[in-house]
Amino acid sequence: MNASTTKIIVASTNPVKIDCTRQGFAEMFPQSKLTISGVSVPSGVADQPMSRAETIQGATNRARHAAQAHPGADYYVGIEGGVEAVDDLLEVFAWVVVLHGEMIGKAQTGIFYLPQEVADLVRQGVELGEADDRVFGRENSKQGNGAVGLLTDDAITRTSYYVPAVILALIPFKKPDLTWG
Repeated sequence: MNASTTKIIVASTNPVKIDCTRQGFAEMFPQSKLTISGVSVPSGVADQPMSRAETIQGATNRARHAAQAHPGADYYVGIEGGVEAVDDLLEVFAWVVVLHGEMIGKAQTGIFYLPQEVADLVRQGVELGEADDRVFGRENSKQGNGAVGLLTDDAITRTSYYVPAVILALIPFKKPDLTWG
């Protein structure tokens, strides 16, 4: 990227997803002037994706839907959080998908596990953010520090949790001279 303005559309109006995108792009392309906006588009998957496959599909769908609905941006970013049952536990993670023309970058966050109090609600069909709010007595935590912030006492917030995955999803655009699938 050069010093001209780079237009980025995040496929969400959630301030956490917009902020982590801003931080990730700024880290990877510090010389670029960034214009970032969020748009509401469907994920095409369940409100609470219950597998890696469904979660990455949701992130991909969001980025593609944003590109279709708002053509003309340089980059489109889809971020989708999900869970997957492993043994008796629920793993939590998110996928980040970045589109730029015909190129695509993808990365997953780190994984952590939910306490049974939250996991039981999610297994009953409650979205993770709502389950967190019920267990921790919060309101709208998914637009704040999220499960990871609640469980780590903000040592890692939802924003800081997503930033590395945004950075990793940008690798193909940082190194376009290499071959990327």
